[in-house]
Amino acid sequence: MSKSNGPAYPASDMAYLRFNGALGKIENLFNLIAATSILILMLLAVAQVVGRNLFNQPVPGFIDITEQAMAVFAFMGIAYCQRVGGHIRMELVIGVFKGRAQWVAEFLGVFAILLVISVLIYGSYLHFDRAWTFGDSTMDISIPTWPSKFVVPLALSLLWLRLFLQLFGYSRLIINPSASVLDLPHVMDAAQHAKAEIEETFHSAENGEEGPEVRTPAHGGAS
Repeated sequence: MSKSNGPAYPASDMAYLRFNGALGKIENLFNLIAATSILILMLLAVAQVVGRNLFNQPVPGFIDITEQAMAVFAFMGIAYCQRVGGHIRMELVIGVFKGRAQWVAEFLGVFAILLVISVLIYGSYLHFDRAWTFGDSTMDISIPTWPSKFVVPLALSLLWLRLFLQLFGYSRLIINPSASVLDLPHVMDAAQHAKAEIEETFHSAENGEEGPEVRTPAHGGAS
């Protein structure tokens, strides 16, 4: 049985897929760091409880460490969540639109988020710069706060790139509504949702498949 070389994609789709692949690797790494930080904090909390109750020796600076780690697990997975459509979407209005109107609505929604994130990047960078300049530290064991404050604009910048890429993806669909949706978050009914999950499972089983991977996230928003 000969292997299929995969479907041929238009130039705009290939540009999206290449950028998406490179950006996705960074998002996966950030998400892994966020998940690892949660695991470490859980183990640290166990050590805190055991040490305090059995040995009367709590973990020094436990509150300080937890406060600084919150920026890691709260922000470093945000771009990954946007990519897979894991955030909560209110689709009462957008679900009414079909065809080009739906993609215009998706584009405008992502564009609004992009503007908000741009402001947040600027503001969070100012907080980082202030902590770096004045040598801000925690109250208990004097942990420098600038690393955790730097995580926020860094993670939001990655989210900004993801949103920009999705704007490009939706603009393709506005120009040509029959183009491939690729992995862009979008409204799906129950049948489409089930089909997307089957295709995702089938894709993950075909490790030897050639050509760029196109995975439609099993996305369903809150409505």
